[in-house]
Amino acid sequence: MKYPDFFNKVKTIKLKDELSNFLGTFEDGIVEYNYTEVVKAAGHSCPTVAGAYMMCAKALEKLYPSCLPVRGQIKVEFKNTIDEGVTGVISNVISHITGATKETGFKGIAGKFVRHSLLEYDADIDGLIRFTRLDNYEVVDLTYNPIVPPKQEMQELMQKSISGQATYLEKVTFGELWQERVKEILIDNFDNPDVVIFV
Repeated sequence: MKYPDFFNKVKTIKLKDELSNFLGTFEDGIVEYNYTEVVKAAGHSCPTVAGAYMMCAKALEKLYPSCLPVRGQIKVEFKNTIDEGVTGVISNVISHITGATKETGFKGIAGKFVRHSLLEYDADIDGLIRFTRLDNYEVVDLTYNPIVPPKQEMQELMQKSISGQATYLEKVTFGELWQERVKEILIDNFDNPDVVIFV
C-alpha cells in the first residue's frame, strides 16, 4: 500500500483503553492511533479529515496534560447537526479515536466500559466541537480553520478530473497538489494556534 510519505510524520495519538486492557486486546490497554489508520477508516485524506485528527489531538492534550486520555471516557458534542456540512466526516474520525458513539456503540459489561450515547449533535456549545472528560467534567471547546488555501490550478484540475477530461498526468498532479495542501495544514501548521482554535 503506497501513500504520501508525510502520513508517517504526523504526530500519533496515544490513549488508554480500559476495555482493551480488560479483554487482553492491547498490553496495559495502551492504544496508539496514527493518521494513516484514520485515513483508511475515512477512505481518503483531505483538509477535513486532517482537521478532525488535529482537533482531537489538541483537545486530548488539553484535557489530559499529565496522563494518557482514557478512551471511552470522553464525551464529544457537535454544534452542527449530523447532516450539516462535513460534520459527519469529522465525527467519524473523532469517534474512531475516542470511542465515543451514538446509540449504536458498545453497551458495556456489567455496567462498565459503556461507549454508546457519548456523541451528540446540534449542541448548544461555544465552539464547533466540545470534548468533556467524564471523570472530572473538564471541558474543551474548539474550532478549526484550514488556513492553507488550495493552489490556483487545483480547481481547474479537479473539474477536468471529475468531468473525465483530464489526462493521466493531470489526474496525478491534482492528487499531488491536494495532498500537498493537506501536508501544509497537518505537518507545517500542526501547532499553529490559528488552525485549531480554543474558544
